[in-house]
Amino acid sequence: MTVTIAPVLDIMLPHYGELTLLKIAVESIMAQTDERWRLTVFDDNPADRQTGIAEYFAALGDPRVQYRRNPQNLGITRNFQQCVDQASAPFMMIMGCDDVLLPRYVERVHALVEAHPEATLVQPGVEVVGPDGTHVRTLADATKRRVYAPKFAGTITMTGEDLAVSLLRGNWLYFPSLAWRTTEIQAVGFDQKLKVIQDLKLILELVRRGGTLVADDQVVFQYRRHGASLSASSAVTGNRFSEARAFFLAAAKRMDEHGWPRAAKAARWHLSSRIHALTMLPAAAKQRSGGSVRVLTRYAFGQGPIAGG
Repeated sequence: MTVTIAPVLDIMLPHYGELTLLKIAVESIMAQTDERWRLTVFDDNPADRQTGIAEYFAALGDPRVQYRRNPQNLGITRNFQQCVDQASAPFMMIMGCDDVLLPRYVERVHALVEAHPEATLVQPGVEVVGPDGTHVRTLADATKRRVYAPKFAGTITMTGEDLAVSLLRGNWLYFPSLAWRTTEIQAVGFDQKLKVIQDLKLILELVRRGGTLVADDQVVFQYRRHGASLSASSAVTGNRFSEARAFFLAAAKRMDEHGWPRAAKAARWHLSSRIHALTMLPAAAKQRSGGSVRVLTRYAFGQGPIAGG
């Protein structure tokens, strides 16, 4: 008699932060209705911020949970890549260390993968919470849902140039909530030169390779939105948009070479990114950072597409 072992979901958790929110994230994983998961934490904190973390994981006593301390600080993108390299399950996720899995996340991802064997990427339903865990409504998230995300009920599959255009107009995905086909993400990997927009570059390359996105409206993930993130701080200083400009130029060229002119045009105009820069201007002005204001203004109010449009 042949015994079939059900596949697990690799939950990879790159950590750089405080123990309090990490505990909440880990406890949400351990409370899943579907036990087909395993968790690996890659701690990238400097030595002086390690108080109690290793002891916490040792006390859990759960063989599905592994804690690994990076010998030296890798930085966000290299730690992400380590998560990818170490995964071995058919599907994996790179969870934010301050985010929360609602109890049916693993169950729902397995169901979606089983129903859509062609899936390269799975976007489950997400709700946004603030630092204290209460639901919040931000302009960024409202725009994602009402303007850029496709309108659907239940589940939708997207692929090809239509998907590339949709994401280049406005990236409506929530990176930490995504489940990835492990062999595909390992074949591409993260661009080590990028610090903020590395997720979109990776996703677009998967799409260019023929990958299929499955999006679902059942909310099973809580994304924590707060101003302390690298993405938020780099947006205020304008560093995010210096990186974004180079990215969109390269993406437009890549899409043209692939024979996707509509996607190339969307990359050249990158309207959602410009609008995002515009919303950061008041915060930059409040900090009295003239350099940041100039960077954001040039980016937001650039005339026409950034190149070739």
